[in-house]
Amino acid sequence: MNFIDSTWITVKSGDGGKGHVSFRREKFVPNGGPDGGNGGRGGTIIVKADRQLGTLLDFTYKRNYKAKNGDPGGKNNCTGKSAPDVYIRVPCGTVIRNRETGEQLADLDKDGIEVILAEGGRGGRGNQEFVTATNQVPRNFEPGRPGAELELELELKLLADVGLVGFPNAGKSTLISSISAAKPKIADYPFTTLIPNLGLVRLGEHRSYTVADIPGLIEGAHQGKGLGHQFLRHIERTAVLVFLIDCSSENPDQDLKVLRNELKQHEKTLLKKEYVVCMTKIDVLSADQIKDLQKSKFVKKHKARLISAVSGVGMAELAERMWEPVVQARLSHDM
Repeated sequence: MNFIDSTWITVKSGDGGKGHVSFRREKFVPNGGPDGGNGGRGGTIIVKADRQLGTLLDFTYKRNYKAKNGDPGGKNNCTGKSAPDVYIRVPCGTVIRNRETGEQLADLDKDGIEVILAEGGRGGRGNQEFVTATNQVPRNFEPGRPGAELELELELKLLADVGLVGFPNAGKSTLISSISAAKPKIADYPFTTLIPNLGLVRLGEHRSYTVADIPGLIEGAHQGKGLGHQFLRHIERTAVLVFLIDCSSENPDQDLKVLRNELKQHEKTLLKKEYVVCMTKIDVLSADQIKDLQKSKFVKKHKARLISAVSGVGMAELAERMWEPVVQARLSHDM
């Protein structure tokens, strides 16, 4: 399945049906009496979040969504039939904006949420609605109100609690496969991860959270270099960021600085999130090298954790450490 996280569509709600002009035959009533019914309401366009969906791929094949018009009114004061509403299902985490104005219309961050995108037009009034003391035989009616037509931009932001951030081959894919049931593609070349991976970490009963493995960043990602710029949006909703630095790096301080700067250039608020720094792949180091790394200024300054997703060293402790800010974020969200 292809992963598509941004696209656009056009929606058009239905027009209201026109009102009807007619007169019934009734003794002692002028001209039989007006009995033209009102028109029916046009169909409304509604978007609904569905956790069973994980991509916006379907919208690359179908971009136009149009609701039917309401039926016109009839004689004997019969109101025209309203048109059915049209439901558009999108993945949880989808943000919808007016493509022309940039206005955000919906943020579907929970399963089952429904938002009206374009209301159907109201049906027009028939001539029976225009009867007055001085106008017993009205022949006027209203056309139905037109529906709304919008061009919309859809953007998917993964609903992950934890975001893994690091350069290509920093060990993100291996880590997520180690602590969750996710099975991302793993290889020894740059940009192994071409799409975000989402894994569920279970620590026990009623203790679980999601981790997003974001494709590797490189310096200048926010300007369109590499792959990371395409997916930075997916860490905007996370409660905690985990920066992964390869233990073989000659300058881990600079690596961390570059990664944090790329996040800042994309969205300044990302730097306000709680974060954890990890030195990865320590399984390739000797015991003496690990001791030297533990004593290094970088590890002490950032309280960096030494981990190996391959051997499992430090993984259980890291999983517990990531859980703490996730709980706090959920509590603050519920308040």
